[in-house]
Amino acid sequence: MSRALSPSNGQPYGLARVCRIWRVARASVYRHLRPQPDRQRRGPVGPLPDLELTAEIRTVLAASPFHGEGHRKVWARLRMKGIRTSLRRVLRLMREHDLLAPSRTGPPRGPRNHDGTIIPAAIDTLWGTDMTTAWTGEGPTAVFVAVDHHSAECIGIHASRHGTRFEALEPLRQGVREHFGGFAKEIASGLSVRHDHGSQYMSRAFQDELRFLGIASSPAFVRAPEGNGCAERFIRTLKENLLWVRRFDTIEELRQALLTFRDIYNSTWLIARHGFQTPKAVRQNQLPSAALAA
Repeated sequence: MSRALSPSNGQPYGLARVCRIWRVARASVYRHLRPQPDRQRRGPVGPLPDLELTAEIRTVLAASPFHGEGHRKVWARLRMKGIRTSLRRVLRLMREHDLLAPSRTGPPRGPRNHDGTIIPAAIDTLWGTDMTTAWTGEGPTAVFVAVDHHSAECIGIHASRHGTRFEALEPLRQGVREHFGGFAKEIASGLSVRHDHGSQYMSRAFQDELRFLGIASSPAFVRAPEGNGCAERFIRTLKENLLWVRRFDTIEELRQALLTFRDIYNSTWLIARHGFQTPKAVRQNQLPSAALAA
């Protein structure tokens, strides 16, 4: 427009006049007219160029036994391989090459009933339990899990045709036998169990067995699933890495696969809040030396 000729005097309008009428700064126009330099982060590139580092990221994602790991865990696994680079660079490359884990967005939420933390300071202080469903060749199947809130360790997992209150107790029984050394009255004193308000967990049989073991019942707030977030997050990992990617002909086949997945998860899944340690390593670091020797 600034180069167009005025019909009255035959002279070009000029950039100053056009910018004044359109209320645009001339500096902005000049900036857009100049060729833009290649915008890159200043300073050293790092141990590898972007293309080679992207290939290493793809290798880490392909070698991981889990689906949906984010850029933080990829960055941690690269450091374990001796490739030390910045977290933001890994995020940038994964975003540019569409390698980030898919995330879900929902409607904005109002004030929450639960505003505190559900992460205790030690293991075997607070466990979380919940149920999900899976499909086998024998029909729909109930899957029950139990997770330690501190270490994120799966302390029990079970599959059953019927999702009854008695089946819901099985993951807790597995955890009590393994981590408290038996199954007896008040053997798990000091432990609390977080659960929702499902009929299995609020039943008299479930609550009576908790009292027998010395476990305190800790129901989550109604309509506040984040109160049972540790079990919910583990169920998401379980679905993304097993229940949604494999087919099972029988319930027993699913049950054996769940036990195998529990061992793989506890020994290889990385927990960011613990410095990218595995749940098994977090437990071993907190156990006294006498317990480890036994």
